[in-house]
Amino acid sequence: MAKDTPVNSQITDAVSQSNVTVLGTAPAQSMATAYQMLAQSVGVAMQNAVANQQNMNTIDSAIVSQGISMLFSLDGAADASSVKNVIVNNSDEEILSTLQALVKELKDAKAPPSE
Repeated sequence: MAKDTPVNSQITDAVSQSNVTVLGTAPAQSMATAYQMLAQSVGVAMQNAVANQQNMNTIDSAIVSQGISMLFSLDGAADASSVKNVIVNNSDEEILSTLQALVKELKDAKAPPSE
C-alpha cells in the first residue's frame, strides 16, 4: 500500500496498478498493432499482384489473338511472294523442266505397278 497521503491509500493503489498495467501491456499492444499493419500490407500486396496477373492475362490473350490474325493474313501474301521469287529468279527452261519432272512423277505414282 501507499504511504500516508492526503488521498485514500486504496485509491492511490488502484491508480498506480492501472498505470503499471498500461505500461506492462504497451509493448505487447504495439507489437500486435505492428503485426496487424504488416498483415494488412501483405494482403494488399497480394491483391495487387493478383489484379496485375489478371490484367496481364487479358493483355496476353489480345496479343496472341493479334499474332494469330497476322499469321493468317500473311500466309497468302507470303505464298504469292515466294512463287513470284521462284518464277522471276528461275529461267523459263528450268521452270519447264521442273514442271515436266513433276508431271512424270505424278503419272508414275498414278500408274498401276507392272509385274
